[in-house]
Amino acid sequence: MDNTSVATLVSGQNVIPSQQVAVASEMKTPKLTDLGNPDYYINRELSHLQFNIRVLEQAFREDLPPLERLRFLLIFSSNMDEFFEIRVAGLMRQIEFSREYVGLDGMSPQLVLKKIADTTQAQVQRQYQAFNDSLLPVLRDNGIRFLRRDELTDKQAAWIKRFFYNEVMPIISPIGLDPAHPFPRLANKLLCFIVSLEGQDAFGRETGMAIIPAPRSLPRIVRLPDDVCEAEGESYVFLSSIIHRHAEDLFPGMTIKGCYQFRLTRNSDLDLEDEVEDLAKALQGELLSRRYGKAVRLEVVDTCPRPLIDFLLDEFGLTDDQLYQVNGPVNLTRMMSVCDHSDNKALTFQPFTPSFPKALKKLRKKRESVMDIVAREDMLLLHPFESFTPVVDILRQAANDPNVLAIRQTLYRTGAQSEMVDALVDAARNGKEVTVVVEIRARFDEEENLFLARRLQEAGAVVVYGVVGYKTHAKMMLIVRREGKKIQRYAHLGTGNYHAGNARLYTDYSLLTCDKYITNDVRKLFQQLTGMGRAVRVRKLFHAPFTLKKSLIELINQEAANAKEGMPARIIMKMNALTEPQLIKALYKASQAGVNIDLVIRGICCLKPGIEGVSENITVRSVIGRLLEHTRVFYFENNDTPLVYCASADGMVRNLDMRVEACFPIENPKLVSRVRKELDLYLADNVCSWQLDSEGNYTLNRPVRGQRKRGAQDKLLATLANYGQ
Repeated sequence: MDNTSVATLVSGQNVIPSQQVAVASEMKTPKLTDLGNPDYYINRELSHLQFNIRVLEQAFREDLPPLERLRFLLIFSSNMDEFFEIRVAGLMRQIEFSREYVGLDGMSPQLVLKKIADTTQAQVQRQYQAFNDSLLPVLRDNGIRFLRRDELTDKQAAWIKRFFYNEVMPIISPIGLDPAHPFPRLANKLLCFIVSLEGQDAFGRETGMAIIPAPRSLPRIVRLPDDVCEAEGESYVFLSSIIHRHAEDLFPGMTIKGCYQFRLTRNSDLDLEDEVEDLAKALQGELLSRRYGKAVRLEVVDTCPRPLIDFLLDEFGLTDDQLYQVNGPVNLTRMMSVCDHSDNKALTFQPFTPSFPKALKKLRKKRESVMDIVAREDMLLLHPFESFTPVVDILRQAANDPNVLAIRQTLYRTGAQSEMVDALVDAARNGKEVTVVVEIRARFDEEENLFLARRLQEAGAVVVYGVVGYKTHAKMMLIVRREGKKIQRYAHLGTGNYHAGNARLYTDYSLLTCDKYITNDVRKLFQQLTGMGRAVRVRKLFHAPFTLKKSLIELINQEAANAKEGMPARIIMKMNALTEPQLIKALYKASQAGVNIDLVIRGICCLKPGIEGVSENITVRSVIGRLLEHTRVFYFENNDTPLVYCASADGMVRNLDMRVEACFPIENPKLVSRVRKELDLYLADNVCSWQLDSEGNYTLNRPVRGQRKRGAQDKLLATLANYGQ
């Protein structure tokens, strides 16, 4: 397959063949109000799947370091796990409960599931082909070997045998299947083996079959010590190979006819009722059941005999469409430890150190705080090219500043070892009024957030869990400080989470400001989250679920009106996803009015660009590179007086209607100009950007003859960060 083109995922036409000619005719000269045609939209789930495929394509790029290619291949596995746990499970749930939803694309859940199965089967085969035929040989040539059972030397085999008896045998529990030992309840994504046996055990039983669940406490990849490796470099063995090699030791006196890996994926979405008395207790109960949701996918090694596969499918209530036979480990994601901890740094991206703004470098000499600098001028940071440390520092300094009276902050994803939480704990212990809105329903971070909430409460902070029915996704911090006879407020607003690890991997904007209107708006939003009352009126911020969607549509409509009057009109939007129907229709109408619209949408995009008479003035590109694109930026030309907003929200129904989000203006003319230049870098990218066409397909942009390579992330790393430090 040509690596510059992702496999076509048809969005579907809700018409019979005899109607197709008429639909094609309508697409050439559509009515301005006729924006309900299913052919104008891409199915949300299939667009999501296309994004995952674009991630997989990075594993085929020979210009990337080998371990980074492996990392992308493993990220594809991780993404697909969540895709099945949440998105596929959701479609299956719709069908099960007869609550089938058909979106603007006109596709039924049954049809979407069929297309997902067909496309995913092909892509998983490509994934394992790349793994076996390309990446493993390249890594071996560079001193990183993954040894098969038949490749082990006597010395290595002896070491593995000791490892099995000392580390595996004491905690593994094989389960023979018979009337007294029914099929075990297997947890979500647990590595397991199905074993066919021959012979009688000590009790005279001839079950013929057993299950071996691999304990989660065991590493899935085992690095062999250097003294048993004959070649220089790193040698690894999969836990599955170790268990397979010594499976007979688990069934003494029996003969093993076959031992085969498999893994079951289950529905992992949480289902909380809106009217619960204690959200934290209800969530804890749901977390216990997450590991045992309804089965949605079975992965099994491709050497497994069909009778055993049929047995597993029947046991889990799955069909062949939900079966994935793979030529290799069924839990590739667990190889990520090799990418993270390998000694061979030459096989990874060149390291870099985020930079500091010049004003911050002088802090120590002048004995100033971050607040002193922000008091003079707004500060805009683009992570990870610029350091996240100033955001941590302003909170840490506030926690120990005797003039700081109160701190308020939202936490969505923060991390187990969080300097931000440490500072909030210190602030509470130092007598500050600390209020923290912890979103304990942040998917897959729920348990960690419950722990953080308890820790903050024990330190004396006031902790609230947002609003039932609306996730608090806004990224806000407010510091209240007494300065002489007045009260001054400082705010941080961001597009990304308060997570130091993500701040090194995700691109996000941070605004530090003491603007009296913005900080007062932030105060009002916190008041709305922690108290009760009608929706607050804010002056400069847009906030979901109240004004954000309406305000964005109004700004889009204003650009359309300007274009009709012959005024300069331009829209640039950079988001992770665009699915909201009203927002898409507003963009279509603006395109019809003559507005040039450039969208940089990393992941899901339900809008189709380039349709004559509908969206020929719209371009859509997706940037997939070293860093995860996460900034949300909205640029409006506004008759040569640009308006720029950054937000915690994407253009999705859930963000605009069912979450608490904050969208904030960038007002300093120098910062507005800076953001525009940085957006232009992404629009000019011909290294890591993929172009979406009117048929719903993505093609990798490449330099034309005579054109130099222009990578947005490369340029930002070169100009803002410091390499090799």
